[in-house]
Amino acid sequence: MRASDQIIHKAAWLYYTHNMRQEEVAKALNISRASVAAYLRKAREAGVVSISASTRLYREETLARRLEDGLGLGAVWIVPEGGGAMSAEANIPFVAANAFLSLIGPTSRIGVAWGRTIYHVADAMDVADLQDVTVTQLCGNLGAPYTYRPDQCTIEIARRLNARPINLYAPLVLSTEELARGLRAERVVAGQLAGIAECDIALFSVGSVEPDSHIVACGALPADKLARMREEGAVGVIGGQLIDGAGRWIDCSYNRRLISVDLDTVRRIPKRFVVVVEAGKFEALAAAIRGGFVSHLVVSAEMGQKLLEAGLEKP
Repeated sequence: MRASDQIIHKAAWLYYTHNMRQEEVAKALNISRASVAAYLRKAREAGVVSISASTRLYREETLARRLEDGLGLGAVWIVPEGGGAMSAEANIPFVAANAFLSLIGPTSRIGVAWGRTIYHVADAMDVADLQDVTVTQLCGNLGAPYTYRPDQCTIEIARRLNARPINLYAPLVLSTEELARGLRAERVVAGQLAGIAECDIALFSVGSVEPDSHIVACGALPADKLARMREEGAVGVIGGQLIDGAGRWIDCSYNRRLISVDLDTVRRIPKRFVVVVEAGKFEALAAAIRGGFVSHLVVSAEMGQKLLEAGLEKP
């Protein structure tokens, strides 16, 4: 994309996606208000006014293409760093929401995980009226005090898409392995977990195994036990489940006590759309890529560069 086109897309992105006033756009891009008005007029004439069209700004980055080729990914969206509304942290949920919408259509079967990143993506998603779409929860639920619960993420995305939500009303983690085995064997729960295999796209992030990990924040695993698992090789979290540096499911008591999608099932979902905001999740994301959990990816330019420099091989 030419530099002259990039500024048009940036202006349209800020004005239409972030609902900024023209003077605010001018300040963010360090240009005059008259220039903003001219760029917005050109955007309308060129058909850039749709938010999805402006994701081209992030899709056509050279870094994105190099990652697609190097890692064998279907598509990568790179969000550059900037100030204020143009920061990667602010823009990643918007880019992810609109890129995700471009991949789904009538009859899509969507699997959704949980966490702050996924909830923010859901919150940034445009309202669409899709036909015969279902949104399926990928893992069990959490206690009420936690803000970004799996059922909340599933219901919100279904609401935005006018789709049918399928919630998994079982706890994410049980107190004993025996209880978890028994609950997974129950007809309703077993049927819902088996039905995830019919999804054609999954939306999730990866979690870290640092003390501030979301599985600690939600009460699924105490910080001291997570630290012990980190010493034993855990580097990331997918669907509440611990994985090692190669992206393999870790056979441990915590994982065996979970009610969550089988990770082999996740690998077989055709489109595995992963969104990562935090720079500190590099090891977790690298493990997910090695394990074959990623086909479509939205990350910051900083994270994308780290992935490129790491020399990861295609899974």
